[in-house]
Amino acid sequence: MRFLIFFILFLVFAALVFGQKKIDKTLKLLNNESVPYINVDELKSSENIILLDTRKKVEFTVSHLKNAIWVGYEDFEEEKIRSQIEDKNTPIVVYCSIGVRSEDIGEKLQKAGYTNVKNLYGGIFKWKNQGNSVYNTTAETDSVHAYNKIWGKLLEKGVKVY
Repeated sequence: MRFLIFFILFLVFAALVFGQKKIDKTLKLLNNESVPYINVDELKSSENIILLDTRKKVEFTVSHLKNAIWVGYEDFEEEKIRSQIEDKNTPIVVYCSIGVRSEDIGEKLQKAGYTNVKNLYGGIFKWKNQGNSVYNTTAETDSVHAYNKIWGKLLEKGVKVY
């Protein structure tokens, strides 16, 4: 249901949002901040955090944050998370391209009882835009899956892959 609402909002606000090309304004339009944000600098200085990538598998394969676990969005399975992360107080950071899909998954984790879930503000795009490393399945890469050409306008650094 939330995906349908997101899609409708996307269509309504697409011209406005992508004319501005700003991650901050896009997040203000599409997120309700139900999952607290963590910014890139805070994440870089944090330890013992589990990173969950909520994008499509193909996006994850092209690029992801180091040591991230792919959980998907449409393929997300709460049972798998429960078996991998038994302690519900474990610090978890969810991310996607900019932070919209990850907010949805963060809400699901909160409803499942996880108490320390944060959403990476600006997602992998902001991470890369600030000059940080991303990885494919074997090594560091400069490529970033940009979701599509419209969303890709928000990615300023790296090689865009669609």
